[in-house]
Amino acid sequence: MTERVLPGIRQELTLHPGPAEADGSPSWTLHDPCSNRFYQLGWASFEILRRWHLATPGKVLESIRSETTLNLDGDDIDAVVSFLARHQLLDAGTEERSRGLWRARQAARPSRMMWLLKNYLFFRIPLVRPETVLNRLLPWCAWLFEPRFWWIMGGVLAFALAMVSRRWDEFTHTFSGYGGAGAAIGIGLSLSVAKVLHELGHALTAKRFGCRVPAMGVAFLVMVPVLYTDTNDAWKLPSRRQRLLIGAAGMLAELTLAVWATVLWCFLPDGPLRAGVFLLASTTWLATLAVNASPFMRFDGYFLLSDYLGLPNLHSRAFALALWRLRRWALGLDDPVPEPLPPGRERLLVLFAWATWLYRLVVFLSIAFLVYHMFFKALGLLLLVVELGWFIVRPVTGELRVWWRRRHELRWCRPTKRSAVIVVSFLLWIAVPWQGEVASPAVIGARQSQGMYAPVGAVVADVFVKAGQAVRAGDRLARLESPELSLRLARAEAREREAAWQVSRQPFNADLQVQGPALRKQWMAAQEEVNGLRQQQDRLLLTAPFAGRVTDAGDALLPGTMVTEGEHLLDVVGPHGAKGEAFVDEAGVGGLKTGDPVRFVADGGEHWGISCRLGAVDRLNLAVLDQPVLASVYGGPIPVEQRQHGLVPLAATFRVRLESCDTEVAPVREMAGLARIDGERHSLLGDAARRFFVALRREAGL
Repeated sequence: MTERVLPGIRQELTLHPGPAEADGSPSWTLHDPCSNRFYQLGWASFEILRRWHLATPGKVLESIRSETTLNLDGDDIDAVVSFLARHQLLDAGTEERSRGLWRARQAARPSRMMWLLKNYLFFRIPLVRPETVLNRLLPWCAWLFEPRFWWIMGGVLAFALAMVSRRWDEFTHTFSGYGGAGAAIGIGLSLSVAKVLHELGHALTAKRFGCRVPAMGVAFLVMVPVLYTDTNDAWKLPSRRQRLLIGAAGMLAELTLAVWATVLWCFLPDGPLRAGVFLLASTTWLATLAVNASPFMRFDGYFLLSDYLGLPNLHSRAFALALWRLRRWALGLDDPVPEPLPPGRERLLVLFAWATWLYRLVVFLSIAFLVYHMFFKALGLLLLVVELGWFIVRPVTGELRVWWRRRHELRWCRPTKRSAVIVVSFLLWIAVPWQGEVASPAVIGARQSQGMYAPVGAVVADVFVKAGQAVRAGDRLARLESPELSLRLARAEAREREAAWQVSRQPFNADLQVQGPALRKQWMAAQEEVNGLRQQQDRLLLTAPFAGRVTDAGDALLPGTMVTEGEHLLDVVGPHGAKGEAFVDEAGVGGLKTGDPVRFVADGGEHWGISCRLGAVDRLNLAVLDQPVLASVYGGPIPVEQRQHGLVPLAATFRVRLESCDTEVAPVREMAGLARIDGERHSLLGDAARRFFVALRREAGL
């Protein structure tokens, strides 16, 4: 029987020596210039391709066995042929093979909707071909690649950190005086300068090691512009150290900029220029460490970790291992391991895959809701669905489809029993109405509490009490004096006396008789004015409205201090009982009714819990939050927006009263905390559905 002939390989493919594998074996890189893709080959694959010209598998295997220590068979030859065919690296020497390649291309072409979706999520626009400019810049930048420069930069960094640590509070508040459009423009310019230097760092380092940089431009990741530099040629380098330097060059360039900006901040006078270098320092540090250094997205940190571990395609290989482990643990599928690795390395990659999935879940959810709020509601909702569907729902449903297709392979064993218990427990946990508690922010204080305020602008004349002092009903607290009120009262009394004299003389005076009854009405009006001013003056003597304790005495309550009308002076708190208010969201208010038990727990845990009963439940949305201690702008849990007429909640919020509390001793001051209200029992699933429809109705404007 005639032995089959190996198919031809495309002539433009090139082989380059690669770095050593993690186990010390050599590797080679196969470059496809048409697609500009690189494939890493092991020793066995290289030896097979090296003898491809021998034309038949038998001759190739015989040559390998005689010239190397490898012991290969026909399956190894078939694996290489399959790899070459799968990546379209074989020569289409016949019409039938050409038609096969064309059919494969047509089958791989996405639909118009899928093409639009992929290009909306990510696309690149090359802007410049930098080869000429880089060739001119490289001789002038040779000093950047000298070790002595980086030793100097290490010293400058230590100096900058030492200087800033001595003025840390001033450094963190440098930009507090700048806001609005100016701040946004400043941050945009700072990030632009930093990112241009970042890409130049990649490009110059790649050029330094002899790589070609065909293009630099801007990529749009979910409509967010990101600069990029094509340094794929770095895969031809045999040195892993050189690849690592190319990958780290961008971050090193940004950090160098940040170090010098930090040094300049230490010596520049306060003003816009100092604020500008502060932006360069702070935004560059944050963008470099928080974004570029992260290995969970395909940024610089990912490629550095991939090269450091010697594991190209780190994400896909880690994901394959994690899915293999998941199917084995959850379904008991005895699939072969995707690639043999030492146990420690395998566990590391599985943990890395799960960390990447969790990180991406948070990032993609954030991007989806950011995109939703960037556009008008109809378009924002469409883009929200696209983001969640593509990045989150699609991978999960894809894996579930694999499980469904392989359902005939499942057996009733320990993993499947464990998975069944977990699934059933989870379904019961979300579907059974076991939850009856609504936890809401709340404030609780004394049942009797009265704030004392200055009735008019006045001067504190006497203070008869101090904070914490017990008082009885009617006891004097403080006395105020108002020179203006005293003057008005004196003038009113003079007018009243004059009017009274005129009324008494009217029967005997012809001129006064002409005024008739109007004179008596003027006297009565003067008397009313005097009585009103005397009542106002009586209010200047502050007395206790009931028995209790004096609390929250303000700094203005000192003899000789001038106070304005309505200024808070002190509180009188009754000794017994407590009452409060809780603030419930729209989803939780529906199942509440008067009389439900409530448990209040103060923030910080310095007090025991207080049991109360639910009082009146407001059915109208709270327009203004009158408890600043619970407002987000003051560190509280209720999101609010500061407006001219007060603190406006950003979400629908309803007030409920807490009454009949079981504490006999009244709280010394108002306490913020959490009210746990026992309402109607509901399931987590029903609660989530209710919240979803509430949000949908709210966003739809119904």
